[in-house]
Amino acid sequence: MSSYKPVAIPSYPKLGEKVTQDTLYWRRYRTPVQIKEYGAVTKIDFSPEETCNYVVSASTRLHLYNKYSPEPIKTFSRFKDTAYCGTYRGDGRLIAAGCEDSVVKMFDIGGKAALREYVGHSKAVHFVDFTADKFRIVSGSDDYSSKIWDVPNGVEISTYREHTDYVRCGCASKLSDDLFVTGSYDHSVKVFDARTEQSVMTMQHEQPVESVLLFPSGGLLVSAGGRYVKVWDLLKGGQLLVSLKNHHKTVTCLCLSSSGQRLLSGSLDRHVKIYSTMNYKVVHSFDYAASILSLALAPNDEMIVVGMTNGVLNVKHRKSDAPKGSKRPVKQRPRYRTFMRGKGYVPKQDDFIVSKPVKRHLRKYDKLLRGFQVSAALDAVLETSITASTPEVTVAVMNEIDRRGILENALAGRDERQLSIILTFLIK
Repeated sequence: MSSYKPVAIPSYPKLGEKVTQDTLYWRRYRTPVQIKEYGAVTKIDFSPEETCNYVVSASTRLHLYNKYSPEPIKTFSRFKDTAYCGTYRGDGRLIAAGCEDSVVKMFDIGGKAALREYVGHSKAVHFVDFTADKFRIVSGSDDYSSKIWDVPNGVEISTYREHTDYVRCGCASKLSDDLFVTGSYDHSVKVFDARTEQSVMTMQHEQPVESVLLFPSGGLLVSAGGRYVKVWDLLKGGQLLVSLKNHHKTVTCLCLSSSGQRLLSGSLDRHVKIYSTMNYKVVHSFDYAASILSLALAPNDEMIVVGMTNGVLNVKHRKSDAPKGSKRPVKQRPRYRTFMRGKGYVPKQDDFIVSKPVKRHLRKYDKLLRGFQVSAALDAVLETSITASTPEVTVAVMNEIDRRGILENALAGRDERQLSIILTFLIK
């Protein structure tokens, strides 16, 4: 009697992912380091001077980290309530932050106590940034206003009250000392010039604005709110260039790569999407464990740091590229016995070969088919664990039962529930 032959499971070609230069570039990050913060991470900002030093705003603290430290190298905790938007000045020596108690505070990275406190807002301050000349601070608050402060004297220079809802985001131009942008929950994005008494440009995002970003050239502005990321041309009077809808939930943060050729957006749907700034198509994406609130890239894209709603800081470091001039490690030569008789040894004509019987381990459905229990074999391959991950096994067993001509026997005596499982699989 011949031995039982297991059911042959055909292999089907899988749809492979298209590998591009962007795929290879953005996959060159090591396994992420997880750092637990005291609360949701609302802002991450890299120092413009000290490479890969960054400040994290979470709960009632600002934490300073360097490239590889899992623990903060410095902490600013002189806040009575939640701290927001810790931001470096252009020289990397000062940090400004807003607070839930409506005060803007400025710190020296060498000290702990606040150097200055700017009092004037009546509600929480969610957005703070330094102007390009480094002598003024721009802030936006839940009292619908945005203010400009004098850094040395600690006095208010001017106030703008054009928004009709919370001002939750903004940024100052890196090229012009006087231009800055604010985004509000009234669905508008406004461009202000500190030399004028009112806004010089207004764009309607049509969703509550969560984040805004100016390109380094100053000609393009990106706004994020709802599920949309929109790009505006400021040189054409705020004309809408493109509207992107690639996220499933609210987009909360924006970031540019060091080259300026890639735009990154983070969302509450746990994804970071990377767009090409040439055609604004998605070239890559990252998936995270929780909803994303903040995102930042280090100079030269050495690190990507993501802050999430569960208080976890996710830090990925780029793998170092081997220098072109470096030599490959010299392989060890095989040992002597490998030359005499090794794994790839081919027997000679006079050699006597001792064959060892190979014991085959049969799967559950093969054992049942061998015992002619065709109904039980069909039940075994209709389990969710098999139909979901390896449906080709279910198909192969069905074809084998049909080839034997006993398909009717396998289906006989089944109730509606059992038949519905089979029909559901066939419809899929």
